[in-house]
Amino acid sequence: MPTNIQGIFMDDHMALTQLEELAYTLGIQVRYEKIVEDELSSTGGLCRVKGEWVIIINSKAAINEKIHTLVKSLKNFDLNDIYMRPALRELLEKQGAEI
Repeated sequence: MPTNIQGIFMDDHMALTQLEELAYTLGIQVRYEKIVEDELSSTGGLCRVKGEWVIIINSKAAINEKIHTLVKSLKNFDLNDIYMRPALRELLEKQGAEI
């Protein structure tokens, strides 16, 4: 189903896949893990594990929350010289500007 994230229409699953591929290109591992809400109410985020960048995402989060977590995490890196589809770059710029 297409989603409208700040005026950008992109299939949710396509956006999620492209963001995961971008993370892989940057050498960032993406892990989906169950985050127990009693312990922490978070959809996840960026961290370093044994010196490596990792994005941990709550496996139970809604797809738009997973997309938001990836965008928020990837905005910490220089993406200017990385090739990506224009719609993905626009998604990162527009959604990232709100974070």
